[in-house]
Amino acid sequence: MHLNFEAFIGLRYLRARRRNGFISFISLLSVIGIALGVAALIVVLSVMNGFQQEIRGRMLAVVSHLEVSSYDGRLPDWQPLQQALARQPHVVAAAPYVNAQGLLSSGGNVRGALVRGIDPASERRVVTLGDEMLRGKLESLQPGSFNIVLGVELARALAVEVGDKVTLITPQGNVTPAGMMPRLKQFTVSGIFKAGMFEYDASLAMIPLRDAQVLFRLGHDVSGVRLKLDDAMLAPQLKAELAGKLAANQVASDWTDMNSNYFRAVQIEKRMMFIILTLIVAVAAFNLVSTLVMVVTDKQADIAILRTLGASPASIMKIFVIQGSVAGVLGTVAGVAGGLLLAFNLGSVQHAIEQIIGARLLSSEVYLIDFLPVDVQVTDVGTIAVISLLLSLLATLYPSWRAARTRPAEALRYE
Repeated sequence: MHLNFEAFIGLRYLRARRRNGFISFISLLSVIGIALGVAALIVVLSVMNGFQQEIRGRMLAVVSHLEVSSYDGRLPDWQPLQQALARQPHVVAAAPYVNAQGLLSSGGNVRGALVRGIDPASERRVVTLGDEMLRGKLESLQPGSFNIVLGVELARALAVEVGDKVTLITPQGNVTPAGMMPRLKQFTVSGIFKAGMFEYDASLAMIPLRDAQVLFRLGHDVSGVRLKLDDAMLAPQLKAELAGKLAANQVASDWTDMNSNYFRAVQIEKRMMFIILTLIVAVAAFNLVSTLVMVVTDKQADIAILRTLGASPASIMKIFVIQGSVAGVLGTVAGVAGGLLLAFNLGSVQHAIEQIIGARLLSSEVYLIDFLPVDVQVTDVGTIAVISLLLSLLATLYPSWRAARTRPAEALRYE
């Protein structure tokens, strides 16, 4: 009954009257501010989660979960090592590879490229790049065929299509009477892939493993062995376990090492955006302080009458805590609902804005992807809601405490 009395008074004060309509308007602005801050937090964190997930998925279409290589770039007697690695826990596939740098030339167009020698059958089990082929097939990279598969942006820069010829210039040169001459080999473009990441689409070229060994004078050696795990997140753990089992000149690296700067930057940006947007919610929540202080000042006579009727200071304090908390709850609920609605329809919003301004908001060359991915995580939404409610509750404490200290005699002296 005591709580019902306090709740009744607190909720009654939320309704505007003719003489305190301005105060109710300020309360409404506080609620709107909290809602906008909460919605912005949900949308931004969901986009950053989606961006990270999308880029990770596209990276793992090209980059293996784990690689074992040597410090000098040559891994002799690699077949027993590949078999031993394939027997490790959580390893589902293993594939040898050759990595080297080269120049590709066609019709006066020259581009630098990362040349990767692969065995198509093994490579398909390690990464999903074979499913990203726009034209041609990965299986065209058979030993002795001297075929080459290019990223779509690299093919566009060289102005070549499937069936065209490109010349690969390698840094390993031939000594001639005229001096050191670079080695040149002509390849036939047999496929074009699109991984969805500009970095790989513009620089990666794949050739048969045996042709790469011959071209780069590796004999039967390879650059390393690529592994696929049943869970990509276990790669750092398996790398640590392999550290004591590998030879002195061998090293293991996982996909997080290969892209550590990117993932570290994303995590830092996510934390900073969370802090900045939380401050926006805090500003909106603490607007309730000024609103409740104005309410307390306006209700001095009411508070004094309630005190003379027997209401305790704790009851007075609860009345204004309830009033401010209800505003915080309304703002939080509205913000969560609006944030989720906007997050799940962000693609349509982006498309509409692009139609209005007549330009693309995102460029794949700058942002790696050309759309706004969304990954709404329940933990993020819950954390945001709890923080908003706590900040709203904290904002009510000082005005409520000030109301509880009201002295009935002084408050009624000039009434």
